[in-house]
Amino acid sequence: MASIEEVQKTVGEVARSVENSVVRIGRGPGRGAGIVVGDGSVLTNAHNLRGSQVTVTFSDGRSETGTVAGVDVDSDLAVVSVGTAGARAIEWHEGEVELGTTVFAVTKPPSAEVRVTVGTVSAVGRAFRGPRGRLISGGLEHTAPLARGSSGSPIVNADGRLLGINTHRLGEGFYLAVPADAELRGRVDALARGESPRRLYLGVALLPTFAARRLRASVGLPERDGLLVRAVDDGGPAARAGIRTGDLVVEAGGSTLKSPDDLFEVLGRLAEGEALTLQVVRGTDELEVRVSFDATSGEESGSA
Repeated sequence: MASIEEVQKTVGEVARSVENSVVRIGRGPGRGAGIVVGDGSVLTNAHNLRGSQVTVTFSDGRSETGTVAGVDVDSDLAVVSVGTAGARAIEWHEGEVELGTTVFAVTKPPSAEVRVTVGTVSAVGRAFRGPRGRLISGGLEHTAPLARGSSGSPIVNADGRLLGINTHRLGEGFYLAVPADAELRGRVDALARGESPRRLYLGVALLPTFAARRLRASVGLPERDGLLVRAVDDGGPAARAGIRTGDLVVEAGGSTLKSPDDLFEVLGRLAEGEALTLQVVRGTDELEVRVSFDATSGEESGSA
C-alpha cells in the first residue's frame, strides 16, 4: 500500500508532466477541457463546441481562437485546429488498461492552473449513449472525481500517459472515458485531417418500446411494439416526410424496431441517395412514410 507521501509525490509528478498538455475549451465556468494531441491539434468532446470556432486557453494563460477541424458527434469527439506553440502533445499509453489501474484525472479549471484527482479503473468495456443516442462501446469506468466542466480532459497513468478522454458522468462517483487505444488514435488523426464521418439521421427524439407501450395504454390506445416519437427536428428529414410527435415507428426498411439501435443499424445500411420506408402507427391508423435524405442529413445536425 503506497504511503500518503508517495501518493503526494506521484500527484505532483503527474501534474508537472501533463498540465502543459491540458487546455480549457470555451470561456467561463461551463464548457469543458481538451488535450493537446499534436502540433496544432487539440482533442475534446464534441458536446463542448458551440460552432465552428472556440476559445482555447493554455496552461500558461494564453488564449487562442481555434477552428474545428473535424467532429464526430455520435462518438462525442472533435479535434480543434489551433496554435499550440509552447504546449506539449500528450504521450499515449500502449497496451490494455486493466481493472484496478490507478488513474489520475487532470483538468484545467477557469480559476486554477491545474486540478489533479486520483481514482481507479472500476470497470472496462462499458457501453453508454452518445449525444444523439448511438451506443459508444468499450468505455473505461473510473472513480477519479471530476468537477463540472471537466469533460474532454484526460485520465492518465502514473507516468502521465494518456489512458482515455473523459466523456460521461454516471453519478455516485463514477465516470466514463473513451479509451485511448489504437482505434481512437486513428479516429483522432482522421478528424485532424478534416475527415468528419457522416451518418444519416432522421431528426427525431425517440422513446423505447416499454415506454411507448405504457404511454399508449395511458391514453386508451392499443399496446404496440415500436419507437415513440417524442420530438421532431424542424426541417429535418422526418419532419419533411410528415412524421409527427406521438407517432409510433414500428418498422424501418422492412425491419421491426424494438430499440433505437435497430433504427441506427438500418440507417447504417442505406446507400447514398437511398430513401427509407417507415411503417408508422398514428393513433390506430397504419401509415407508410417515405423519408428522403439530402446532403445536409448527416453529421452536422439532428437527433437519433
